[in-house]
Amino acid sequence: MTTPTRKRIAVVGSTGSIGTQTLDIVAQEPESFEVGLLTAGSQVDLLIQQAMRHRPSMAIIADTSKYAKLRDALEPLGIETAAGPQALTDAMDRPDFSMVVTATVGYSGLAPTIRAIQAGKDIALANKETLVVAGELIKELLKVSSSRIYPVDSEHSAIYQCLVGESHNAVECLIITASGGPFRRWTPAELEQATVKDALRHPNWNMGAKITIDSATMINKAFEIIEAHWLFDIPGERIHAVVHPQSIIHSMVEFRDGAIKAQLGLPDMHLPIRYALFEGTRWPIAPTTPRLGLKEMAELTFEAPDTARFPNLQLAYRALKEKGTTACIINAANEVAVAAFLRGEIRFLDINRIVEATLDKVAHIASPSYDDYVATNDEARRVASDLMLR
Repeated sequence: MTTPTRKRIAVVGSTGSIGTQTLDIVAQEPESFEVGLLTAGSQVDLLIQQAMRHRPSMAIIADTSKYAKLRDALEPLGIETAAGPQALTDAMDRPDFSMVVTATVGYSGLAPTIRAIQAGKDIALANKETLVVAGELIKELLKVSSSRIYPVDSEHSAIYQCLVGESHNAVECLIITASGGPFRRWTPAELEQATVKDALRHPNWNMGAKITIDSATMINKAFEIIEAHWLFDIPGERIHAVVHPQSIIHSMVEFRDGAIKAQLGLPDMHLPIRYALFEGTRWPIAPTTPRLGLKEMAELTFEAPDTARFPNLQLAYRALKEKGTTACIINAANEVAVAAFLRGEIRFLDINRIVEATLDKVAHIASPSYDDYVATNDEARRVASDLMLR
């Protein structure tokens, strides 16, 4: 196999779970990748360590209060530094990288992803909220850009892999798997008493706090259904979620002839990240890397999700039916509610209640511009915050 040209990448959110695993792969594949830009939210010490190891042209910290420490550590090494969300977005225009790994969590990933697409950069998309919030806008931008999107979420990477060599017209439906999270067997009464510690105890995956809570409420599956619609041009009614507790099958595609293709792997993000970085081609892993074996495949079970206990899942279909700013409202309210739950200010089941109530109070815009998404996000956050004070 011919070694690819050494690719320079930007890692937006380098100190999070996806970002650190991306840099693991860069370190393993020095002949294939080098780093042009690293950005982080507030973990300045880790960002400095990463920059010292990978020597990007630039490093950016979103938290401006941490900037002096970043500058003093890196500028003597010839690494340019900056701070703030706008600096991050503006950096997407830089010529010293061709692919952006969007590894941030939440709405904050939208603006830099849009700018990267406008600049013609390829996107290794781990920030699902970009397509959840503004899928219609992203699709329009891609029509006039040379950018290509490679999904990093394990579910969407699995679908992407299953569709290789297949006709779009042959697809019957997409089947997105869910672990069921830590509360798969909990009763409604038990869920009322669920603690933050309980919700962060994911059975299979090691993820950041926000996405782990989203898994517990199953709103992450709602977001993944929305994202799958925009990535693969399949109507929402033909995208289904199924609970698969072992997290070995990452997603499936059913075809018109009744055949089902599935992508299997260990519950680990290195494979989908590698697949995106190598632009949908397969490169060998080190002999010491763990592989899926017969033992892990000995028992694969499936069950329908309980939408009575986990009503957030149904929000996907409402968002895809209404389009416009509905998903933007859902995402903003959820981000506010999850943050409050992690601080111990609300109960677990209040998350869904706040999202539903915010949807009822924020005006829907059918054909939004980018400025409309920004305004709707701000308004939904304000409404959700006010609801928690009552």
